[in-house]
Amino acid sequence: MTELLQLEMNHIPKLPRHAKLRYDEARKIWIINAPERVFELDDIASEIIQMVNGEDSVENIVDELCKKFEGAPKEIIAKDTLSMLQSLADKGFIVI
Repeated sequence: MTELLQLEMNHIPKLPRHAKLRYDEARKIWIINAPERVFELDDIASEIIQMVNGEDSVENIVDELCKKFEGAPKEIIAKDTLSMLQSLADKGFIVI
C-alpha cells in the first residue's frame, strides 16, 4: 500500500509530470489538467497553485502570499495553504 505524503512547511511542492496547470479561457478559470481528470480551482487555490514551481518551499509560498495579502495573519495563510496543498497531495496532484 502506498503511504500518503504528509506535507510540511519546508517541503518543496510541485505538480507531477502527468498534471498541467492551465488557464481555461472558455470558462475563465485555472484548472489542473491530468489524464481523464480536470480540477477546477477557485480564486484562492489558483493563487496558491500558481506559486507551486518545484523550487520554492511551502514556507516561501506562504511568505509571498503574506506580501500579496497584507493584513491577513500569517498563521491563517499558512494553515489554509498547507491544507489546500495537502488535499491535492492526497489525490496525487502534489509531489515533493
